[in-house]
Amino acid sequence: MPCARRRPRRHSAGHRRGARRALGVEEDKMAGLSRDRRKILHVFPSFEVGGAQIRFSRIIAGLGEDFEHGVIALNGNSETLSRLPAGAPVRLLALDYDTKGGVGRLWRFRKTLASERPDLLVTYNWGAIEWGLVNLLAPLCPHVDIEDGFGPDEAAGQLPRRVALRRLVYGRAQRVIVPSRVLERLARDRWKVPVERLCYLPNGVPVDSFGAPPEASLVARLGIDRDQPVIGTLASLRPEKNLSRLIEAFRLAVCQPGRPGQLVIIGDGVERPALEAQAAAADLGARVIFTGALDRPARLLGALSHYALSSDTEQMPLSLIEAMAAGLPVAATDVGDVAEMVAPSNHPFVVGRSTEDLARSLAGLLEDAERAKAIGAENRARAFALFGEDKMIEAYRRVFRGQAPD
Repeated sequence: MPCARRRPRRHSAGHRRGARRALGVEEDKMAGLSRDRRKILHVFPSFEVGGAQIRFSRIIAGLGEDFEHGVIALNGNSETLSRLPAGAPVRLLALDYDTKGGVGRLWRFRKTLASERPDLLVTYNWGAIEWGLVNLLAPLCPHVDIEDGFGPDEAAGQLPRRVALRRLVYGRAQRVIVPSRVLERLARDRWKVPVERLCYLPNGVPVDSFGAPPEASLVARLGIDRDQPVIGTLASLRPEKNLSRLIEAFRLAVCQPGRPGQLVIIGDGVERPALEAQAAAADLGARVIFTGALDRPARLLGALSHYALSSDTEQMPLSLIEAMAAGLPVAATDVGDVAEMVAPSNHPFVVGRSTEDLARSLAGLLEDAERAKAIGAENRARAFALFGEDKMIEAYRRVFRGQAPD
């Protein structure tokens, strides 16, 4: 979608204050960073490992030293720092404020923004909308918002009061970036974001990094048996991922007399104890494997024969692109852009949102191994054709320069 190409207003560097921590760069080197770099302040509700944060780490790696980045994690979780490349020009800003809300918190945000004086403010999703709000009156810098989707509280629909605030803040942002066509339509029709400020910018991954055989030692340590079908998913174990649905669908589709198969859940999170209890109660034993947190978890995709996605809400999941690049057929709930992302031959297996729908999709792929293999090959070709990382990085380079991404 075309975007308005407006010349951004430049601001002085200002005086940098507040508690800071350099990542991968010694403090004295940080003090010597070039003042010619464009300074970007990124505000995340959380910097825990997730799709938006992983995309950010890849963009930072691709941009090199063209920009200086400050990161604020509003809930204090900074797990994704470990995913950033060594020496990246990124600072984590510690922010002391009252999490209960009120005018005092907004004033604290405004004061921090004034002291940092970035060339561009970038906010991520609903949880950071107050930073766009405090920048509305007498703006301190241009504002770009990047929307990736919704939490469990809006999985079934938009909350009216949030819609009203999104209209106010996002409608006045320099640009609103969305990675899915579903979000693009929602932002245009419901949030009333002006068309000239709304930009569709699909996610991308390093597609040629996937498809290689997994590490034999890791496969053996986890107890994965590649001589039988191995269904897997890669996700943060949060409520909106609804992995309970996947475990039950796996039980219905696979756990029949004489039918082999394993389910590998790659990731960790708050839902893990409940999910492990569910698997144990269903007497699934070693057929369901929880890997926990892994360094470079996508490297395990090569151990899978099928990929599954059971979320209540998604838009354009990076993990799905990675699975496609690894050549996997996909069984998924019909959420966000998932059906549009996969190859046309995979469409029959992205149906509905119920446990029974997902079980039927899994069973259908398992019943015809040759068809599943062909679908996986078409998914891989589609990922290479449409979802490469280089194009995404260059688009964000233009966004961070204050330009339209295309």
